[in-house]
Amino acid sequence: MSLSRRRFLESTALGIAASGAQAGPVDPPSGSLLPKRTLGRTGAKVSILAMGGGSRFLMYKEEDKALEALNRAFDLGINYMDTAYGYGNGLSEERVGKVMKTRRKDVFLVTKINKRPGDEAARILEGSLKRLQTDQVDLIHIHSLLGEDDLKQIEAKDGVLNTLLKLRDQKVTRFIGITSHTDPTVLKTALERHDFDCTQMALNAALVGMKNGKGSMVIDSDMKTSFETVALPAATRKKMGVIAMKVFAQEGLVGQAPPEKLMYYSLSLPVSLCVVGMPKLEYIEQNVHMARRFKPLAKAEMRALSGRLSDKNKAAFDRYFSDHVDA
Repeated sequence: MSLSRRRFLESTALGIAASGAQAGPVDPPSGSLLPKRTLGRTGAKVSILAMGGGSRFLMYKEEDKALEALNRAFDLGINYMDTAYGYGNGLSEERVGKVMKTRRKDVFLVTKINKRPGDEAARILEGSLKRLQTDQVDLIHIHSLLGEDDLKQIEAKDGVLNTLLKLRDQKVTRFIGITSHTDPTVLKTALERHDFDCTQMALNAALVGMKNGKGSMVIDSDMKTSFETVALPAATRKKMGVIAMKVFAQEGLVGQAPPEKLMYYSLSLPVSLCVVGMPKLEYIEQNVHMARRFKPLAKAEMRALSGRLSDKNKAAFDRYFSDHVDA
């Protein structure tokens, strides 16, 4: 499932070359902008590509390089920043905050909380505001919903959900959400049961769990359900802002399809944007280049891509993401 940084960069460059696009740093032509979409019922306009602040961002070992990467991403039109307390126990937030000090008004700022007791979550989020150098974030997610027992802890009277609802009322955050890459059915339950503004879920062409039927797609009963077929419809029915993650399956799909096709598959779903970890400046340039040229994939192409990649990968990815922690 893992790939070296070198192989990832080479595979991405090859994919871009195959599509006729130029690999490496790209200066956008005049008038070429990073597209934006409305983040569901929040009404916020966000770039279709977000800068991920997780383990890949923390691969910038030198702080000045990390800050350079953030500024470059924002200069190129990315206006959605995804971070979390759990990314380096606050290190990601701290680095993001050093850029927010001067660029806060330009960025839709998102953090996530991985603690379930409400009092503990409140203490950590107070620190998050200090690390992010702001008195309000745009969105706070409950980080990485697991199974039914985890949902019960979140929903408890003294749990994190009630704390976030209060923080939203107090204008500490404009919106609240929940993320998951573990169990689509439990996420569906959470979305139907509670008043979330947004949700972030694993959405890529290899996780659909479908096979070609006669003239249509059918669920493969030997595979787990998918976020695309179970949780995504629940979110869209409630007009939540939907953020796609794991677009490249933690690099597990790199080399199996052109990278722009992997990104475009996720962006062709009813989502607002996708979050991508970009641990080199070249990755930022390349991903922005692809996102600027996004065109929705035809349904037939999506079916063909998901059928091929799901057959080969889904069972392994389900196992991998069942206990994956991006920290």
